[in-house]
Amino acid sequence: MDKIEKDRFIVSVRVGQKGQITIPVEGRKMFDIKEGDTLMVMGDKERGLALLKSDLFYEIMDRGEKK
Repeated sequence: MDKIEKDRFIVSVRVGQKGQITIPVEGRKMFDIKEGDTLMVMGDKERGLALLKSDLFYEIMDRGEKK
């Protein structure tokens, strides 16, 4: 794992037979991801994939609606 700054990291993960990946412990700690949490997977053909905790996703969506 290459550490960039204390609030960032870069790591490669391998996709398993069932299409699953493992989120590295550093990422789980940084974003407080625990067993049973729900993540949103967002994709854009040009920009790639992004993961976001569902509670944060809905919080961002709520802020957007109130503008």
